Amino acid sequence: MMQPLTRRRFLKITAAAGAGLSLSGTGSGHTTSGHTTWSGSALGADARMIFANCRSGEAEAAIAACRDEIARLERIFSLYDSISEITRLNHDGVIARPSADFTRLMRLAHWFAEQTGGAFDCTVQPLWMHLVDHFGDDPRGSAPEPRRLGEVLRTVGYRGLKITSDEISLPPGGSVTLNGIAQGYITDRIAGLLEDMDWRNVLVDLGEVRALPGREWPVRVAGNRVRTSLSGRSMATSAGSGTPLNAAGDWHHLIDPRAGVSRNHFKAVTVVARHAVTADALSTALAVAAPGEISGIAEKFPGAAVYLQSQDGQIRQT
Repeated sequence: MMQPLTRRRFLKITAAAGAGLSLSGTGSGHTTSGHTTWSGSALGADARMIFANCRSGEAEAAIAACRDEIARLERIFSLYDSISEITRLNHDGVIARPSADFTRLMRLAHWFAEQTGGAFDCTVQPLWMHLVDHFGDDPRGSAPEPRRLGEVLRTVGYRGLKITSDEISLPPGGSVTLNGIAQGYITDRIAGLLEDMDWRNVLVDLGEVRALPGREWPVRVAGNRVRTSLSGRSMATSAGSGTPLNAAGDWHHLIDPRAGVSRNHFKAVTVVARHAVTADALSTALAVAAPGEISGIAEKFPGAAVYLQSQDGQIRQT
């Protein structure tokens, strides 16, 4: 049975240690040393928001509004909600009168697919399901049978999507996942909601990280080997080790939608960008792209910083 997708965290928020912060997953909030922290989950990932330099109780209304918005967006994007919009689309192959958020994110996903030459493709879901079923029977078994893999691959392809404000439809046999972009989208929506409420000095970590303008939040990436800071910026990391499918770990959730296989060019890819949705989708795409594609894709996103960690641990920034 398919288990909820999680991403092993290669990003460490170093500011958290000094403030006594922790992830409880309970949806709780607490204040320590002038920092108010909410901990919970979003789309199956650990989540938290850190409000710096505020008195106890000041952030309560903001946290409540953010929790409501996260819950609303999960009812649209969650593959594990039987009545979410994405679940209904995958079941029926078409959804009429999609919500504005679902339409917007599907269009964004299609745009990222075009910009990355198909390295990012939300229609990869049939491949994921096929690989989960294959290795679920025997994690130590051989690679999937090429003929059957080719059959599944023919159901994948973002160009078969039809997206309008009135209707979204899939190609025959197709299904979609927004796991490589929805967490970034939700992170941006929550950051925007807080900024509209005149909040600054807040770190939003909903599977992807975004720091509101204000204080600099020190962070480390690539196994804590690279130090940087975030203010008015976002960060996302993709690593195959987050969700291994087989015992060897060379088959995992980072699947090249164009070939139907997991890619292992890099140990991890981290992207820092203005918006979390860009960092999320771009880190996913670059993690499966061939090394020769990296520069061409990255240059389409000026202002984004890309950290590539090779399998031997070496870091290259582009």
